[in-house]
Amino acid sequence: MQVYAVGGAIRDELLGKPSQDRDYVVVGATPAEMEAAGYKPVGKDFPVFLHPRTKEEYALARTERKTAMGYKGFAFYCEPDVTLDDDLVRRDLTINAMARAVDADGNLVGPVIDPHGGQRDLAARQFRHVSDAFAEDPVRILRVARFAARFHEFIVAPETVALMRRMVDAGEVDALVAERVWQELARGLMEARPSRMFEVLRQCGALARLLPELDRLWGVPQRADYHPEVDTGVHVMMVIDCAAAMHMPLAVRFAALVHDLGKGTTPEDVLPRHLGHEGRSVELLEEVCKRLRVPNDCRDLAVVVAREHGNIHRSMAFGAAAITRLLERCDALRKPGRFADTLLACEADKRGRKGFESDTYPQRAWLLAALEAAAGVDAGAIARASADDVSQIRERVHAARVQAVQARLDQFSDH
Repeated sequence: MQVYAVGGAIRDELLGKPSQDRDYVVVGATPAEMEAAGYKPVGKDFPVFLHPRTKEEYALARTERKTAMGYKGFAFYCEPDVTLDDDLVRRDLTINAMARAVDADGNLVGPVIDPHGGQRDLAARQFRHVSDAFAEDPVRILRVARFAARFHEFIVAPETVALMRRMVDAGEVDALVAERVWQELARGLMEARPSRMFEVLRQCGALARLLPELDRLWGVPQRADYHPEVDTGVHVMMVIDCAAAMHMPLAVRFAALVHDLGKGTTPEDVLPRHLGHEGRSVELLEEVCKRLRVPNDCRDLAVVVAREHGNIHRSMAFGAAAITRLLERCDALRKPGRFADTLLACEADKRGRKGFESDTYPQRAWLLAALEAAAGVDAGAIARASADDVSQIRERVHAARVQAVQARLDQFSDH
């Protein structure tokens, strides 16, 4: 049998980038031979084995045949007569369909095996599908979009865009399960230029099927004095790229993505104003989260950001009472970490505008100082002192917090 390293490891080596892991393909072996050599079987759908020493995954070379719609509708053939080229031709993109032989010590040896022009496409900085078999797996649309967010200087070849569009028109993306859609979107959001993922999904029509609430933001105008970029879709892409540049965690990036969904439902006769869009954004993002089964931490942060980002932007003009109410609505005293993330998302929103990319965001320090003061109030002591009239406890705690916030903000302003 012969072992080859395939896919991303070869691509990244040619690009001079570090590769997190290697995919291995074994040609000319049977499952019994793999187990006899000490490999442990772990694959459910097709033969995959763990190396006895490194615990890396080794898959038998295989071919695929489409049997039903969706990404699970495949039959696999994994016999010893399957060649390396048979295995490579089923892969998604030419830049992922290259291989190098691996010796007994795990070292890459020999030249790059590149039957489909992957090196040429790397040089041209383009994603191009290997064959029409690409159309058999709709997850590949999401993968190409995610790769675009990682390798943001690459373009998608026109013929590949056309094929992806035909897949969308055929309803293939409608068969994707929610968990897989979220998994790919989340991974793309964590790449260097997440806006590229959504640009590619729009380009092939998939965004309108997967996230219509987001897709409808393009072409919706905003007030040019606040948003020189005008287009709401453009603004949201600037916001998520700003969040990525600030190395924010996934929950913050997702909140940045969905914070303005309500602007897509603003009546045309009131544009470019968007009064009340915050509440509409919350309703829409909750629908998105339910449909895609978004994790609770991402959903909860997104709700707070969508509902309160306007108030947070304006907070330096608020008095102590209004700031204290804002902190309480955000549940900042019980969840200070989430509130800190809320402020990061709002900072990305403020800076995700044409000409404002390098702006500072003093609201963050202002509100964190207010939170520190409010958190210093001993609510337990107030409760004990109010034992004779428990109905007044909440009001007295709130009043004490307002007083503490006022004192801290006076101090903050002096500096």
